[in-house]
Amino acid sequence: MRLKPDFLSNFARRLRRDERGLALIEFAIGAPVLVTLGLMGLETAQFGIANLRVTQMASIVADSASRVRDSIDEADVIDILTGAKLTGTSIGFAQNGRIILSSLERNAAGNGQWIRWQRCDGAKQVASSYGLEDKGKTDNSLQAMGPTGRQIAAQADTAVMFVEVIYDYQPIVSNAAIGGAKVIKTTLAFNVRQRTNQAISNVNSATPKICTTYAA
Repeated sequence: MRLKPDFLSNFARRLRRDERGLALIEFAIGAPVLVTLGLMGLETAQFGIANLRVTQMASIVADSASRVRDSIDEADVIDILTGAKLTGTSIGFAQNGRIILSSLERNAAGNGQWIRWQRCDGAKQVASSYGLEDKGKTDNSLQAMGPTGRQIAAQADTAVMFVEVIYDYQPIVSNAAIGGAKVIKTTLAFNVRQRTNQAISNVNSATPKICTTYAA
């Protein structure tokens, strides 16, 4: 059956004027763009929250450890590290992060700094960027701790609670939205207050959170 030219012309004219389904087509074209932008915004916001959480954790540990009066015990450190780690539950910190608390003091020779003791928590396998426990005790190999331009050193007869928090960011959508995999790291330090004995005791024989143990 041969279609008449008038029929084809009328059909083309009606098709050109027909706007049914136009909104659906526009939505189908625009939806992927809108969804992508939305997910990128969500990931960026989550990354910002994770940075804030890591900073809060460092502040909690440094401030709390510096406030322990008279002397500090392993039980105090365990409580402080555990409490800080719990604040990172929403970002999976325990499995993907590490808190490193160092007691920084002037060494006996007076020619450098000494990490008298160091305690850690979290499953991420990473060491302090500034040295392990006892570094600087008998030499001048350690003069300060902290990033270049923001280093800190302890004065005589006192100590600094120096904290490093390192976290492998866990995306909720994809790392691609923030330019690839990210490691969030922050450092913070507080001078001790009203503590004359800087050695760490263990009155109740608690299991110390030594830095050779990696566990969530």
